Amino acid sequence: MTAEDMEFLGKINDYAEKVLGDIDPQKTHVSEQLEKLRPIMQNLAMEYKMSVEDVFIKYMDLASEANVASEAEFREKYGEDDTMDLPIG
Repeated sequence: MTAEDMEFLGKINDYAEKVLGDIDPQKTHVSEQLEKLRPIMQNLAMEYKMSVEDVFIKYMDLASEANVASEAEFREKYGEDDTMDLPIG
């Protein structure tokens, strides 16, 4: 991921934290979440001379890429085992 991509993703994520902070993503329709993100996506569309739809697609691609990288980092740190050996007690 390039520095520009990281900045792009960061702008949306920072905005999302502010406007979606109290929203439970499991209980809120995706369309409602996207509507709340529309202002930042419109701003980025103008800034990057893209359509709002292209901003959304780029955001989804970058978020997916960041998620994969984060998961790989986690697995590298904690191993491939899906369970963690934590003491219960």
